[in-house]
Amino acid sequence: MDLSKALDDLYSEKEKLERAIASLEALQRAGGELARVTGAKRRGRKSMNLQERAEVSERMKRYWANRRKHRLAEPRQSA
Repeated sequence: MDLSKALDDLYSEKEKLERAIASLEALQRAGGELARVTGAKRRGRKSMNLQERAEVSERMKRYWANRRKHRLAEPRQSA
């Protein structure tokens, strides 16, 4: 293997890496996130609009009212 060819390949790879690092550092300084640049989806819970929020609220009110009704209807057991 030619030593000078190997060195030239390594130097060219080093230059590519330095350019990539510099561009990522520039993004970081600009306050950008890699997720926004790549278009990756945000993880976690989705936000609800007002109608969806009202539906959940009504559903939970019915749920807790039903639980209270059943709890009051059952005789208490002593420990």
